[in-house]
Amino acid sequence: MIRHTLIAAALLPAAAFAQSAPRNAPSPERLRATVTSLVGFGTRHTLSAQDDPKRGIGAARKWAEGQFRAIGAQCGGCLSIELPERMVTSARIPTPARLVNVVAIQKGTERPDEVTIIQAHIDSRVSDVMNATADAPGANDDGSGVALVLEAARIMSQRKFPTTVVYAVLSGEEQGLLGGRLLADVAAERGWKVKAVLNNDIVGNTRGSDGLVDDAHVRVFSEGPRANADAKLTAAQRREGGENDSPSRNLSRYIAGLSARDLAVRQVWRADRVGRGGDHLPFEEKGFPAVRITVAVENYDHQHQDIRREGATQYGDTIEFMDFPYLARVTALNIRAAAAIATAPMPPTVTQKIAVSPDTDLKWSAVPGAASYAIWRRRTDAAGWEAKPFATTRATAMTFKGLRGDDWFLGVSAIGANGAQSPIASALPGGSYERPQP
Repeated sequence: MIRHTLIAAALLPAAAFAQSAPRNAPSPERLRATVTSLVGFGTRHTLSAQDDPKRGIGAARKWAEGQFRAIGAQCGGCLSIELPERMVTSARIPTPARLVNVVAIQKGTERPDEVTIIQAHIDSRVSDVMNATADAPGANDDGSGVALVLEAARIMSQRKFPTTVVYAVLSGEEQGLLGGRLLADVAAERGWKVKAVLNNDIVGNTRGSDGLVDDAHVRVFSEGPRANADAKLTAAQRREGGENDSPSRNLSRYIAGLSARDLAVRQVWRADRVGRGGDHLPFEEKGFPAVRITVAVENYDHQHQDIRREGATQYGDTIEFMDFPYLARVTALNIRAAAAIATAPMPPTVTQKIAVSPDTDLKWSAVPGAASYAIWRRRTDAAGWEAKPFATTRATAMTFKGLRGDDWFLGVSAIGANGAQSPIASALPGGSYERPQP
């Protein structure tokens, strides 16, 4: 038996955030002003004007860049502004077009290679995805997400984090998730240790197209089996489990633990809405943990629609159908999650030895910045981890006598000296947050 001294108490996965949360609350008025400015560009279609100073995607991008630069000036130059770009074609871009993302990087003070990303897409569309000239206000899809990203940058940039936070305004989502793919490529090429991607897409309405109103919940979508799984990993998960324990799925559980009284997280255990997609998917395809954050009830009359009236129904993604106090609460959730993750160590990589034994052996990698580790468990048919850690230790291995691993799923989170705790990394196949190197 491996013996280790256990730490008497452990924090819940994200409870440490309460000790160091940014104090400034998101402003519904400022969020409205941002969306109003974005709508004012007429259309932000990826194939709209690149060089018109007042209308089109080029003007909107330059405006977002200016917002980031103003925020950076307020924090003494804490933001590095980058404009990753490439020429792209797709089924929805028949001839090569220039694609540009607007990215603000707040470099970590201790472990800058660990990265948390808050992102949204700036481009918009109408009923015909190829129509680049008609007015496409894109107030909720995804002006709401861009407003959230800018507001998060304003608030979070007023404090320092040990790891890096990236605030990203992406282009080309409606033409095939192109901006998300570009940023995912940048993350892979630079060797970023991505701890979380929080993709915010349609986060500003509370009334569905059927009249249902829900301002008390926000949905978080996450993949189960990893998109980057090879045949060996898929076979191991069939034998041992892990199809419900990808890093993205455990990131979703972590965010759900940050629910507030005025906004509860409803986890949706699928990669995205049926038949739909978002800019988190290219990150998952590369092995990065990522989730989609979106409203509890979508209004299909006010997304991907020409502006028009048919009988009593008004169509079009215009600002009057948004709920800005709700958007402020979703923004606050993003800030809680991003700050908690950026303050905490990287989740460890965990392995287990349980076969043909009444005991469970766990081992995990030592994590930079970690002072201790919490061990978590749940029944194989349980939706979430138990409310408290099963054990805590300063070591990187433990043996549990009489814990029959066939009956349990186990995981480990890392706890920093500041008390901040990472998401849980599962000991099952595919549970590691570390991206396999090519």
